[in-house]
Amino acid sequence: MPGTLYAVSDLHVAYAENRKLLDDLHPPSPQDWLIVAGDVGEVFGHIEQTLRLLRPRFAEVVWAPGNHELWTHGRDPVTLRGAERYDALVAMCRELGVHTPEDEYPVFRGEGGPAVVAPLFLLYDYTFRAPGTATKEESLAYAYRTGVVCTDEELLHPDPYPDRESWCRARVALTERRLAAIDPDLPTVLVSHWPLHRHPTEVLWYPEFAQWCGTELTADWHVRYRAAAAVYGHLHIPRTTWQDGVRFQEVSLGYPREWGKRAGAPALLHKVLE
Repeated sequence: MPGTLYAVSDLHVAYAENRKLLDDLHPPSPQDWLIVAGDVGEVFGHIEQTLRLLRPRFAEVVWAPGNHELWTHGRDPVTLRGAERYDALVAMCRELGVHTPEDEYPVFRGEGGPAVVAPLFLLYDYTFRAPGTATKEESLAYAYRTGVVCTDEELLHPDPYPDRESWCRARVALTERRLAAIDPDLPTVLVSHWPLHRHPTEVLWYPEFAQWCGTELTADWHVRYRAAAAVYGHLHIPRTTWQDGVRFQEVSLGYPREWGKRAGAPALLHKVLE
């Protein structure tokens, strides 16, 4: 029986309710793969414990970082910042046998395959601006006036880059080169914590939050790099939308106060390929 490619994001394991769901998470088949599209947790040890738990349950685990993994939190004994923290997370994943954005992209050959599964680390550059604003400065000022400001502004440090948008642009340039080198006969599954296209943010209750949700630089990647699916999280609005005939799949669990309001048990395993 061929394996199935599943995805989840925004596990936020600091919450006991989420950890309980995770403890009960097992694949239908030992051939199944799991994509983890960021925001496992904020504390380095929690991230490691979670990936260590998941890795032996699935044939392969593919991880892309979210903003929470990159926070330098006061309660975290690992005090690394910016690119050094990301590098440490990559090294930890490699020790566990988890695929990262720095490794060769694996090819999934199970149900709906073959497809290249490409975990991406891209960040954001404030180009998903708040309504009626034309610059980053205006967009941020709008957010501060409304009180809707992402915690990244305090805890996600861009070191050694001067700012987060510079880090984002460097990551975009690096990733473009790698995606362009993929076998053109193979479709891709593009995995990013932040949506590659702005359209998923159009339903946000607070549109000013979109500026922490991606970059216009990736707006055509789902077409340019032959995506069979674009998997993301971050928004905590699990759903499927379509752009240019490509499925955009939000696979987040989110906080208990969010998923607890929905009918039925929350879905942790989202099937990616048909």
